[in-house]
Amino acid sequence: MVEKRLGALPVAAEFLRRLDVAGIVDELCPGGASAHVTHGQVIEALVANRLTSPAPLFRVGDWARTWAVEEVFGVTPELLNDDRLARALDAIAPKLDQLAGTVGARAITEFGIDVSRLHWDMTSMSVHGAYPAEDQDEQYPVIGYGHPKDRRVDLKQVQAGLAVSADGGIPVHARVFSGGAAEVSQVVGAMKDLRAMAGAQKFLMVADSKLVSYANVSALLAAGVEFIAPVPAAQVKDEVYAALTLDDAVVVDWVPQRDAGKPPGEREIYRVLEDVQTLAGPRKSDPVLEVRRILVHSTAVAAGQQAARAKRLA
Repeated sequence: MVEKRLGALPVAAEFLRRLDVAGIVDELCPGGASAHVTHGQVIEALVANRLTSPAPLFRVGDWARTWAVEEVFGVTPELLNDDRLARALDAIAPKLDQLAGTVGARAITEFGIDVSRLHWDMTSMSVHGAYPAEDQDEQYPVIGYGHPKDRRVDLKQVQAGLAVSADGGIPVHARVFSGGAAEVSQVVGAMKDLRAMAGAQKFLMVADSKLVSYANVSALLAAGVEFIAPVPAAQVKDEVYAALTLDDAVVVDWVPQRDAGKPPGEREIYRVLEDVQTLAGPRKSDPVLEVRRILVHSTAVAAGQQAARAKRLA
């Protein structure tokens, strides 16, 4: 009797086949066909490996022997040796962006994902080790120093950007960036990728405050892409807030879920005021951009800030 783990392999295989991952890889990265296994089949097995056993990418063949990889994917464990995996990864490396975009578009079509609203953000992953620049290929993201999210400025990093749909938070697009790449400079590229993926359908791009720069807003307006992002605090002067009064704002008819069971007098109240945010370009000849700006006042946030001020004063 031979015992093997099945786990989620049938589920992974079904999704991979519906997404046609092997077919897309073999079409964009030909040359891996042999009497045994293609690049696409290897990548499918690797994806299943990442989903079922996310350990360091080492001795994948041993994993395939203890799991029912041959029965589910038709790939014998001996074919998933380190050299074969390396050849497949080298083959897809120059086509990663195109592969990710094609698979993402396939997912949108195959599963009917609503891409009318897409959320984009970047994060950083710190790494330990020297990673000298001369040992890295500049054609690909370079591990280097930057502005890490975990504040480990003593470590080098690599960055990743991810776009997910508001419809279930499904990842539809991902890109990797060098450690020193400025986050504010990646918004336009992400917008173009998402626009191509959405096709003729209009979509709303939701991002953080890094989106709000003259270059980014100018490109978004020119492309006709709607967006929502928080205004960086430095772009709104204190005197703007000082001149505001609650009488000028409109109470929003909305109750947070955490306040749903509270009496009306104890619920958080939101007030909003709409005005215009202007952005001047780096050159005097650049036209001044105008976008809608929504200022929000929350009674809970105001109370929290008041308590924080009192604590600091004390």
